[in-house]
Amino acid sequence: MTRNLTITARKADRQNCRVFGSVKHLNSEVDARILNLSVTGAALETKTPLHAASGSKVRIEAENLGLLEGIIRWKHNGRVGIQFDVNSNARAQVSSYFRFFHKEIRPVLAVRQLRAATKAERPPHLATSTPKPLR
Repeated sequence: MTRNLTITARKADRQNCRVFGSVKHLNSEVDARILNLSVTGAALETKTPLHAASGSKVRIEAENLGLLEGIIRWKHNGRVGIQFDVNSNARAQVSSYFRFFHKEIRPVLAVRQLRAATKAERPPHLATSTPKPLR
């Protein structure tokens, strides 16, 4: 991470993702979900508390990513920031994930209240509408 006017900035942009895997520290293993990912690091959400301090070495295992090693940079409310080791092949593994497996994640939009609308005002649903016969 580089410092600019006492503000810590990331070296690479993170992209949101939903990859499930596990985090290993010493002899403990915790299920986790990778929230965002870059070639230099990742943010994880752990299912149970990870008993490791900032600066601890960890391993992340995920089906689409393989094995990544890194250091914990921050922990807060069940979330963990990991900086990947520069001597590992993390850059190639993350690039491969984005090339072959990554699907863009879109935010879930709020569903509008359809109950208040009458049947005449409500647009027909594509799956339930019947096609009109051709003339």
